Amino acid sequence: MAIDKELEAKILRYHLVEKWKVGTISRQLGVHHDAVERVLSQVGLPKVERADRPVMIDPYLPFIMETLKQYPTLTASRLYAMVRERGYDGGPDHFRHQVACYRPRPQPEAFQRLKTLPGEQSQIDWGHFGNITIGRAQHKLMAFVLVLSYSRRIFLRFYLNAQMANFLRGHEAAFTTWNGVTRVCLYDNLKSAVLERQGEAIRFHPTLLDFAGHYRFEPRPVAVARGNEKGRVERAIRFVRDNFWPARKWSDLEDLNAQAQAWCDGWPMDRPCPEDKSISVRQAFEQEQPLLLVLPDNPYPTDERVEVSIGKTPYARFDRNDYSLPHAYVRQTLTVSATPTEVRILDGTEVIATHPRSYDKEQQIEDRSHIEALTERKRQARRHRGQDRLIQAVPNSRELLTQAAVRGDNLGSITAALLRLLDDYGSQELEAAITESLRREVPHPNGVRLTLERRREERDQPPPIGIRIDDQRAQKLVVRTHDLQGYDQLQTPQDKDPEEVEEDNDDDTQN
Repeated sequence: MAIDKELEAKILRYHLVEKWKVGTISRQLGVHHDAVERVLSQVGLPKVERADRPVMIDPYLPFIMETLKQYPTLTASRLYAMVRERGYDGGPDHFRHQVACYRPRPQPEAFQRLKTLPGEQSQIDWGHFGNITIGRAQHKLMAFVLVLSYSRRIFLRFYLNAQMANFLRGHEAAFTTWNGVTRVCLYDNLKSAVLERQGEAIRFHPTLLDFAGHYRFEPRPVAVARGNEKGRVERAIRFVRDNFWPARKWSDLEDLNAQAQAWCDGWPMDRPCPEDKSISVRQAFEQEQPLLLVLPDNPYPTDERVEVSIGKTPYARFDRNDYSLPHAYVRQTLTVSATPTEVRILDGTEVIATHPRSYDKEQQIEDRSHIEALTERKRQARRHRGQDRLIQAVPNSRELLTQAAVRGDNLGSITAALLRLLDDYGSQELEAAITESLRREVPHPNGVRLTLERRREERDQPPPIGIRIDDQRAQKLVVRTHDLQGYDQLQTPQDKDPEEVEEDNDDDTQN
């Protein structure tokens, strides 16, 4: 609390002239007693020592001090539970306040200002800038920041996640922008760089090691709990938050990255270089760029590659969306290779489908040719299944279909019409009608239908009911009817003379 001159004068007068105690001055003037003691000490007066009063924690202080000496970071709540088991019956708040006075304080660490040579080191890290919604999908908006440790030039690029593919793409974009690579790239202990760390033993991500070998730089992680070692990139991210991000308007990710690139090449390049304030960041980079490592001729492949199992539908699942492929590849394991703008589906090294990438979710991205080919395949399959059922029930229908094909007729419609006649009249009648149609050289369902109608009228039978069963299992059944002519003989008695039968009929008529 700041004390003005007038209040300081009152404190000194009440204490030196009126002989007020520190507590009295504190209560009457509404000032904390520490502030009163500070004013008195500034004029050379000795600190007023207050009489020590016994407190409830005193009997437990030796145990507390010994425990804190052995375990300096032990929490006050854990200590409170331990002394409660030993008889302490005070409250937790008062205990926590008392323990804070006795907890050992670590010795403040002094840091040496780090200096790097031009072209020697760059620092890399991610910054989280909220979420972005595309369609029905929500993504994390991540900023990839790479800063040159000497010139402090910043590279900024936004991505929809911090996965390894985007991590490498950020590196390549920065290297291409600067036309060079530093000898050392410094990382925090993030999973894209360090998979495991036990003391000084470090297991780097194998993809990052392969990437570093391609560009010939040394990946180096900072020590644990040593944020000062990567302070340049931390300050660069804070600089982006304070100077680029506020009130920023953008239409999509491409527009945001275009604005970020323009900003990085703009006034941040003209600010004073922290290593040498007599020159700007732009001038420092001009000194540093010739000392960067030369880029290799070919870029490192940064496509996302995943194996996908294709189910019974011709779609490959990738990044929460379904991408179509030729129907011949169902029930196989294929590879999806994706760039930020394109998704390719491969069978080995052969590209079988290419689609624009979608960042929405639960979408079906389809190639019209894939769907049309599947539709035609299904149509042919239905026709073939119908033909198999027809030929199995009525064998001579094969000859009728063959003659219809020679004439160029539509076999699908002919098969469907004959199947309807099969359901209405049965296999025996249909077979007889087809035989007659073939003899008359009329291989068409209309001729077969007319023959069936004529045969029905000759027997004075009612027209067929024409019941249709929608169950697919019933439609696939093949039922060949038996010849019923033997049953017609049972309708006429065999033990009577035909003349006697006529007499009986005459008698029935007279009666």
